[in-house]
Amino acid sequence: MTTSYVIDAVRTPRGRGKAGKGALSGLHPQELLAQVLNTLQKRQGFDAREVDDVMAGCVSQVGEQGANLARNAVLAAGWPNEVPGVSLNRFCASGLQAVHFGAMAVGSGAMDLVISGGVESMSRVPMGSDGGGQDGGNTHLRERVFQVPQGISADLIATLEGFSREELDALALRSQRNAARAIEEGRFAKSLFPVKDPHTGAVLLARDEFPRPDTTAEGLAALKPAFTALGETAAWPKGQTLDQLALAAYPKAKTIRHLHTAGNSSGIVDGAAGVLLASERYVRERGIKPRARIRAMTTLGSEPMLMLTAPAPASQKVLRLAGMKASDIDLWEINEAFAGVVLQTTRALGIDPERVNVNGGSIALGHPLGATGAMLLGTALDELERTGKQTALITLCVSGGQGIATVLERL
Repeated sequence: MTTSYVIDAVRTPRGRGKAGKGALSGLHPQELLAQVLNTLQKRQGFDAREVDDVMAGCVSQVGEQGANLARNAVLAAGWPNEVPGVSLNRFCASGLQAVHFGAMAVGSGAMDLVISGGVESMSRVPMGSDGGGQDGGNTHLRERVFQVPQGISADLIATLEGFSREELDALALRSQRNAARAIEEGRFAKSLFPVKDPHTGAVLLARDEFPRPDTTAEGLAALKPAFTALGETAAWPKGQTLDQLALAAYPKAKTIRHLHTAGNSSGIVDGAAGVLLASERYVRERGIKPRARIRAMTTLGSEPMLMLTAPAPASQKVLRLAGMKASDIDLWEINEAFAGVVLQTTRALGIDPERVNVNGGSIALGHPLGATGAMLLGTALDELERTGKQTALITLCVSGGQGIATVLERL
């Protein structure tokens, strides 16, 4: 196994994920990813024929995001027919999983140049559009393992951990403030490119559309819990509510305190991202200077009812693989699917919160499911270069009880 190099990373701005309202909602998701591909090519000047594969994460692979979105994005970009593409789904970790697969390919020597990333148009293909729910409707599986929606799991975690509503809202406010500062100071400028109308060339969106820099603690406190009614919904098999099913698995919680709101949970947005990965051979023969290397990467399963607690053990596993400790990591990107996930992971690993999500996260910026992991890697790389720091760890929780983690080392 040789080194997997990161040559470049780019992303679109995140557009509000509301049909007819978000700035990117009029653009087909294939076109979003196509612009990522062409931006990487323009920045790095490679011949598209040299790209051995395009690997794209996408969660809702149905309708406009079906039919192998990655391959169609290659064609939409006007690239040669010889360039292949593959779409993959590891739920919220899909974009980072694509990076892992690409890093495996170039690190093994099987490929020399790969573009890995992801895309999600949540305005055009809303979450859950594939109709799979939590378990694909498999009643036999449901008898063995009942999975509740993520919002119930997030509130159960907050209950078990003893987090208060004030703590969750404080993390959300920090995310908004950090994102606002990052935007004001141009910290995203290196990776961010403006999305254009493919027909007219007009700029559709040049900066992240979702953040609310005027957010206040009082405003967050006024929001109602988002998952109370969902928890009271009758579910299979005997009409128990979702809360009752979760409590049957975790009776020590006694009752689920519904604390997550629209303000301290990730935002629904549209976006795409790509990471250009290369082998040692390609770097040597082309005389390219990489920006970073993938030092270690891993995935891990966890208990599927609680579901969202795997970032901590996945991070511990990847640190072992890298021969490092949590204190060795300069920057952490812990996906802000829910505020409780970030707090639980930070506590479990004993991380200094000041090293976590220093430029905001998915609460402020939004979470374009299939693209987020690749976006977080690019954000981490830019911040390492801006500050002169060396290492970052990127981790995300995953539906169904999984986690993913990557150690990135700046060169």
